[in-house]
Amino acid sequence: MDNTLNILIGIVIPFAGTTLGAAMVFFLKSGMKLYIQKLVLGFASGVMIAASVWSLLIPAIDMAESQGGVAWLPAVVGFLLGIGFLLILDSVIPHLHMDSDKPEGKKSSLGKNTMLVLAVTLHNIPEGMAVGVVFAGVLANNATISVAGAFALSIGIAIQNFPEGAIISMPLVGNGISKRRAFSYGALLGVVEPIGAIITILLTSLIMPVLPYILAFAAGAMIYVVVEELIPEAQAGEHSNIGTIGVAIGFSLMMILDVALG
Repeated sequence: MDNTLNILIGIVIPFAGTTLGAAMVFFLKSGMKLYIQKLVLGFASGVMIAASVWSLLIPAIDMAESQGGVAWLPAVVGFLLGIGFLLILDSVIPHLHMDSDKPEGKKSSLGKNTMLVLAVTLHNIPEGMAVGVVFAGVLANNATISVAGAFALSIGIAIQNFPEGAIISMPLVGNGISKRRAFSYGALLGVVEPIGAIITILLTSLIMPVLPYILAFAAGAMIYVVVEELIPEAQAGEHSNIGTIGVAIGFSLMMILDVALG
């Protein structure tokens, strides 16, 4: 299988996970139980933390070292830039998190459903970037990033996208939207990831020498989402221990995928 086909499959896998999750609106009669939501949020946090370390930061360090530079510099600079980038987006774009009535970002007259969609879009941007940058490394035949390792990241994100797709779509039904439209919105939100991946691949191919920085940038963006959104939501209120268990399961699964396949 050539690299182009690998890349096409790799960037579609996370989108498939979100779409399948969104389809749960047709099978579940009511929303997810609170403890299931906590487990899912924790699981997503664990996957993203492990992916940031094994799939992004460690390859960035190895790549910088192989180029003869200061091994830790691109990882630190890129990581902090990724955090800063998401912080700016979070401060500027009006959005609303699940189980919250207080919008964040700039004041806006946008409706609740629209701001929920924007919140999920912010969440999906770094995941798309992460998939894009590892497959850009594959396309460039970089020795520190294997095809199997890139697929491990893609599969890991798809696994955590499945329950997230359901969490996205089901509240929309509760807000008066039909199941068909709620599924469509959930699936369309998943498109953000392959679009982000394609844009990242195109940009990285133009500036390949800074690939270690872009890897670390994607890691920083993902960690921002985990620390700012996922973990606080998983730990708020009841069943916080279940959220912690979810983190452990997600982290362990992503670590196994990356080490076994990478």
